[in-house]
Amino acid sequence: MHGSERHGRAGRFAVGIALVSVTATVLTAGCSLQDAICGGGEYPVMTVGSTGSACVPNGEDPPKGYVRYPKGKVPEHVGDKWDTYWETHSVDENGRIIDVSSDSGE
Repeated sequence: MHGSERHGRAGRFAVGIALVSVTATVLTAGCSLQDAICGGGEYPVMTVGSTGSACVPNGEDPPKGYVRYPKGKVPEHVGDKWDTYWETHSVDENGRIIDVSSDSGE
């Protein structure tokens, strides 16, 4: 009787660990997908001279008036370092980073 009690507890423990692992995986994946700047198969682009942005299918060039973010400065998730940075910066027609914050011209 004691042996079967041990197997029952071990089985319940294993099931509990599996459920915790699955729950953690789902929550992590759900959060990262929900907060992503673009969906799978897309990359973010920004408007020239302002803070607008869009997502473009991988393999396609940005539409007219948009450019790729500078290498190493691409936002990946809403509210991350680069997403916040590009709220007040852009690139000009020559590819130079410019300040477009509301108080930059005052």
